[in-house]
Amino acid sequence: MSTEKIKLLLVEDDRNLGNLLKDYLVAKGYETTLEVDGDKGFKSFLANKYDMCVLDIMMPIKDGFTLAKEIRNTDKQIPIIFLTARSLKEDKLEGFRSGADDYITKPFTMEELLARIQAVLRRTKAGVPAANSEKRNFSIGRYQFDYDHNLLKGPSGDQKLTSKESELLRMLSENTNAVLERSVALNHIWKDDSYFNARSMDVYITKLRKYLKDDVTIEIVNVHGRGFKLSVG
Repeated sequence: MSTEKIKLLLVEDDRNLGNLLKDYLVAKGYETTLEVDGDKGFKSFLANKYDMCVLDIMMPIKDGFTLAKEIRNTDKQIPIIFLTARSLKEDKLEGFRSGADDYITKPFTMEELLARIQAVLRRTKAGVPAANSEKRNFSIGRYQFDYDHNLLKGPSGDQKLTSKESELLRMLSENTNAVLERSVALNHIWKDDSYFNARSMDVYITKLRKYLKDDVTIEIVNVHGRGFKLSVG
């Protein structure tokens, strides 16, 4: 997998929000270009090589749906994520018909956006920034987590994990001391954020808590209405 920085095209007409998102993504290792309308966004897309597009929908001159269709006519493969204040089912369907790989409704957290970007890049095999892409082993307090071998090594010995336990712990570990959004984890691991899958994830969280109980500095916190946080203090 390439160690070069992932290049993102961010098109957001709210310049203040756009600058906040750009600064956050740059801090996380993504080379990010911000444009403030759809026309400038398409010109930038044609002039540069990007690994992903993150597009607002409600924009002047050219909206996100139109921009996505134009991008798709040029590049059938590049991942596209929509940002929108509209949550109607019809808008989401239109977004996916326009070529979106994911759809995030405002307001959203920075952590959710980052997790969605990483999940889409993994699915499309575009990779993630070098700081994250090569990370296959994690230190979690007194534990060592070997993701490739589904193995958690701790004070009481080794614990073999199932593939879902391993994937969930990896996502928590990548977001240590930050919130892992429930919907992001469900859509990535279970491919669906239905009620029954959410209950299934709760069971896996309980199992992970049990596996990590030998270190009192570690806690998997339930963040009401949002998701979970692996707290290591």
